[in-house]
Amino acid sequence: MNESVVGGLSARRKAIILVSCCLSLLIVSMDATIVNVAIPSIRADLDASGTQLQWVIDIYTLVLASLLMLSGAAGDRFGRRRTFQLGLGVFAVASLLCSLAPNIETLIAARFLQAIGGSMMNPVAMSIITQVFTGRVERARAIGVWGGVVGISMAAGPIVGGALIEVLDWRAVFWINLPICVLAIVLTAVFVPETKSATMRGLDPVGQGLGMAFLFGIVFLLIEGPGLGWADGRVVAIAVAVVLAFAGFLVYEARHREPFIDLRFFKSIPFASATMIAVCAFAAWGAFLFMMSLYLQDERGFSPMQTGLIYLPIAVGALVFSPLSGRMVGRFGARPSLLSAGTLITAATLMLASLSATTPVWQLLVVFAVFGIGFSMVNAPVTNAAVSGMPTDRAGAASAIASTSRQVGVSIGVALCGSVAGAALATTGANFAEATRPLWLICAALGVAITVLGFYSTSRRALRSADRLAPLVAADGV
Repeated sequence: MNESVVGGLSARRKAIILVSCCLSLLIVSMDATIVNVAIPSIRADLDASGTQLQWVIDIYTLVLASLLMLSGAAGDRFGRRRTFQLGLGVFAVASLLCSLAPNIETLIAARFLQAIGGSMMNPVAMSIITQVFTGRVERARAIGVWGGVVGISMAAGPIVGGALIEVLDWRAVFWINLPICVLAIVLTAVFVPETKSATMRGLDPVGQGLGMAFLFGIVFLLIEGPGLGWADGRVVAIAVAVVLAFAGFLVYEARHREPFIDLRFFKSIPFASATMIAVCAFAAWGAFLFMMSLYLQDERGFSPMQTGLIYLPIAVGALVFSPLSGRMVGRFGARPSLLSAGTLITAATLMLASLSATTPVWQLLVVFAVFGIGFSMVNAPVTNAAVSGMPTDRAGAASAIASTSRQVGVSIGVALCGSVAGAALATTGANFAEATRPLWLICAALGVAITVLGFYSTSRRALRSADRLAPLVAADGV
């Protein structure tokens, strides 16, 4: 569809298009917190091991991270509406398969398929929004609504998930996706115009494959290494393959004309720092969600519904402080938000390191609130720092890398749970809090890293590096 037709859409139709796109964000974002609340029930029902539980989460985030940029390019090439609808359909079918899984292996396979569908939804939905909302003010409002849905999904996820598990079954957390997917498919078919990109970038399957091999290899080592033994031949072989994949990725991408990831972006200190900050923050987030659901239900004996309610301060923090962080970035730059995020995440994880089997609920709520506020301060400055100084036509690619970094972070955080706190996953009982202490100390170190990078990435030297990169990238016209 040409630009004049897209620009001539009525306000009502644009609003419906925005709702259609936000529905996809709702289910993909809500899926993370809902499934984490269901982890103890899945373990009990399917007799799953600790490593299998980690794969239930990580197979989803890894595939999502690996395919986000590819799916965005596919939408530009083959049609955004078509790709979006296909993603919704795959996600719906996969959610149904998850709910019907007779064993843990089938559930992991269905989660793999679910992530393929999810990867075709959010990046393409954002692309649709930027095509439909062309005015500066209306686009800003639409993206503001989009961001607000993240907070709503965080608020709704644990509570809705807890209620569904308590009233019905853990399988119900996947049933909720089905009517939302069907509604989004219908609205998209009726109201969303088909658009394609006038200039299409190459897909770079070799770079994509090497990147996926590296990510999957790292997570495999973290999850399976402790159980198999670090000297096991399979573990050593995977470690060698990981090193070779990473080296091959760097060499190939540096020489490729249209690389999967333009390595020159990392010459910008704000961009490189934003990528690392996203990995650190979301690693702490992934570990927090995964382990605290097990702690609250298996060690403390709280019901799924009570667990969801204890998560509520996280959601309130996101609803209040995510938009506040955005305004702070607009007025004062990224530094205040990043320093606040790093400090609060460090403080919360140090408090988690002192948990016991009898920690009062009010203390838990305080810890959750501090962590929630700190985590909610990260997204706006990370996105801003990622695109800072980038040419306009490369801002989308830079933002996509930042989004990928978030999923990579979650994958690493969940994988660390087994490597560092394997005893907590292997058994339930009074030693859970003690077994997780090393994990929370690592997460505190990640909080310190966010603080340091937040300061460094906003220094004069860092900003000059971004200014030097922009003309180099723009001059190549890639």
